[in-house]
Amino acid sequence: MSFPVGETAVTRQTLFTDVYLWIGAGPTRAPTDLLVDAPLIAAIGSDARALAAPDARVVAGAGRHLVIPGLINAHFHSPANHLKGSLPSLPLELFMLFESPADEALRPTPREIYLRTMLGAIEMLNHGTTSVQDDAFLMPGPEPDAIDAVLAAYADSGIRATVALDQPELPDADKLPFLGEIAAATSWRDAVHAPAPMAAADLLNCYEYLFSRWHGAADGRLRAAVSISAPQRVSVPYFEALVQLSHRHHTPLFAHMLETKTQRVLSQHQARFAGRSLVRYTADLGLLDEHTNVIHAVWVDDADLDLIAAAGSTVLHNPVSNLRLGSGVMPLRAMLDRGIPVGLGVDEAICNDAVDMWSVVRMAGLIHNITDPDSDRWPRATEVLDCLWAGGAQAMGLPDTLGAIAPGRLADLAMLDLHTPTFTPRNDVAGQLVYCENGSDVVATMVDGVLVAGAGRLTRVDQEALLDEARELFAARRPDLIEAQTAAREVLPLYREVVDRAAAADVGINRWVK
Repeated sequence: MSFPVGETAVTRQTLFTDVYLWIGAGPTRAPTDLLVDAPLIAAIGSDARALAAPDARVVAGAGRHLVIPGLINAHFHSPANHLKGSLPSLPLELFMLFESPADEALRPTPREIYLRTMLGAIEMLNHGTTSVQDDAFLMPGPEPDAIDAVLAAYADSGIRATVALDQPELPDADKLPFLGEIAAATSWRDAVHAPAPMAAADLLNCYEYLFSRWHGAADGRLRAAVSISAPQRVSVPYFEALVQLSHRHHTPLFAHMLETKTQRVLSQHQARFAGRSLVRYTADLGLLDEHTNVIHAVWVDDADLDLIAAAGSTVLHNPVSNLRLGSGVMPLRAMLDRGIPVGLGVDEAICNDAVDMWSVVRMAGLIHNITDPDSDRWPRATEVLDCLWAGGAQAMGLPDTLGAIAPGRLADLAMLDLHTPTFTPRNDVAGQLVYCENGSDVVATMVDGVLVAGAGRLTRVDQEALLDEARELFAARRPDLIEAQTAAREVLPLYREVVDRAAAADVGINRWVK
């Protein structure tokens, strides 16, 4: 099988022969055939070869390969793709000071944005991730050329991407408990009350551009979504406007909710929440619904989960990020017991330290084992894979077209070599996918019926040239980043006091392992 760089002649049909297929909750019992007629899966089994055109590309599995649905990265932030491993572990409220400092010297060029987005796409596609939901925070603001750079990278790479603009429009003092009080007697008093870089009206204009230019582009492979970032970070009118956009275009709405204990404490310290959790606050506004992707949901209680279930919302679980930032362990079993769809996400490269869904899958299969002494309530490998595929497809609003192998479904697929140490001997494939696989056994990735990656490289772009360019560019920008992060340390004590006070508060639940 060859994977020419810059391939322009797309073969409409691809015939996978003698491959195992992941159908339902496990692999087929024997090798079979799969015909793809781009962008859809056309046939499985004995009909596949009969229906294949003479010029169909043949991918020979030789009875030693497994084709699975492409992995779905249901929650991601691409702007930190170039910062992997660059920060120590810190609570979210402190971490955010360093991941995206608001410094004019760091204003990225469109080419920088394109390259850092492409870094994530390269890593995802080579490891079998075919779909991503990018909640992109574009500092200092999502101007059209920045939006174009993100979407152009996804278009060129061949990945399926849904992109929103994660831009708060309230001051920091409104987003965090205690901060205004703590800063009142300091030189930072005015800064914590300063308005966000872009007002709501300007952000809505950016969304108008995003939807008009990119929603449905690349034959539907690229879609726009909306993001409030988090309920405490936006005004009610702006929140309502984004919900209306979500409904009008039938796209997801991204909302970080109760990621940290500090966010749980916030509701007790700001009058607008009247003691209600962020989930209850959103539900009471009538803005929690089936389009809502509730991101993280670590510090939720039973009442919050009942509201999420009743609304038909999807929860996006980011277990590696939650550990990196010390946010806590999400109550997965309580969600699954209520029938809440759960998807899996990387979150971002800087707090996962790889754009790697396999590490997320493995952690989702492990971390919950230390939260309940009843081993019957620990997640099973098949449940984790169901979150990866069915939950991810639900989050993207594509439950009937993504996340499964069946005729009529989109041909977003990954092929793994089973003749490797990971699968030798072949014990339980579900368990080996969850606990053993690290992406190194992925030999081909297909999106929309097009082979977009194989043999460790993308087929539609010059991967080596892009990596060379990114390495040189971001090395040159490193001094500016270090200077901005050094300046951010000046305000660190204020935010640390916020986190410390919140950590000491009694909120009636605990999500930390002690």
